[in-house]
Amino acid sequence: GERGEEIVARTFQAGGGSILERNARVAGLRGEIDLVVLEGESIVFVEVKTRAAASWTGPDSPIAAVGPRKQAKLRSLAVAWLGQRAGVVPRNRGLRFDVVGLRLDANGRQTEYEHVRAAF
Repeated sequence: GERGEEIVARTFQAGGGSILERNARVAGLRGEIDLVVLEGESIVFVEVKTRAAASWTGPDSPIAAVGPRKQAKLRSLAVAWLGQRAGVVPRNRGLRFDVVGLRLDANGRQTEYEHVRAAF
């Protein structure tokens, strides 16, 4: 989890994105948004799914673990996040939900990286 989120955050920053918040929580709702990024003129809510390279249980791809239920939860969290930060959210022209799946070897090195922009 945490190592994967760090890799994804650095990848966004290397591409010119700014990390607005990590592990964002909102009052009154359970759960968290892994990363909130300002990329260009868009606010991007990012779900990161990290798996061990040797682990092949569950979906074939880590991103396949973000189904309709998780998507609905992320939308609710994003709406609440925006509402609770009214007035301090950077100017933007749109919102986007990205999903990043990665696998790490036993030493924490990335072996697979899949980024789906505007995943839902």
